[in-house]
Amino acid sequence: MAVITASDRTYTLHGTTRLTFADAVARVRETLKEEGFGVLTEIDVQGTLREKLDAEMEPYLILGACNPTFAHRALELEPDLGALLPCNVVVYERDGATHVSAVDPVAMLGMVENPGLEPIGRQIRERVERAVEAVWKV
Repeated sequence: MAVITASDRTYTLHGTTRLTFADAVARVRETLKEEGFGVLTEIDVQGTLREKLDAEMEPYLILGACNPTFAHRALELEPDLGALLPCNVVVYERDGATHVSAVDPVAMLGMVENPGLEPIGRQIRERVERAVEAVWKV
């Protein structure tokens, strides 16, 4: 059973899970795939900060997820949108809890003043939300 937390953040979909960090990462990859997303990038923030700054922090991983169909539709409407892609999903540990958050595609696309992107943002949000909620609810 997941512990879902309310958030006043307007730019992310956020919750916690009882899964371990490693299990949450595996589950996020699985649920994103089920929703038609591939993981294009992976940034190990913990490892990078350790290597570059000799700084320690809890595990923190950024997964750059992309649904090619939606990306293609959005880029046809707004070619510079690539600067905002891919959709980031973050898994991290903080104070003994595993957190999963994702950029809210509606909020992200809202920065771009193109009304044609609104329905695409809502469709992407539905899929991303299902993917991350499936991890919270484990």
